[in-house]
Amino acid sequence: MSKFDEKVALYQAAMEKLGLSCDADLLTKVTKGLGPSIYKADAETVSGSDQKELDTVKNNFLIKKLGLADGPNLDAAIAAVIEKVGKSNRNKYRAIVYYLLVKELGQESKY
Repeated sequence: MSKFDEKVALYQAAMEKLGLSCDADLLTKVTKGLGPSIYKADAETVSGSDQKELDTVKNNFLIKKLGLADGPNLDAAIAAVIEKVGKSNRNKYRAIVYYLLVKELGQESKY
């Protein structure tokens, strides 16, 4: 099993633990799109309480990568996803957050 496959398996297990359904194929594609950041402890997770980090998620992922227009719907989607993953959850993995954002905003076709 490659390191990448181990990471995907870790994210799937984390989603099961949270009681979230998972499309393994889409999760794998979203994870692959994150590149080497999944192997760095600090970059692998998202801070749900750091507004600067949430702005980065919005600007770099939702606007630049997915090509969505900025608006209150993006902030609402981010807030909904952070709620799903759990504000107190210390392991808000970036791959899971991005996967849930893709699902929340109906952007599966981009992958």
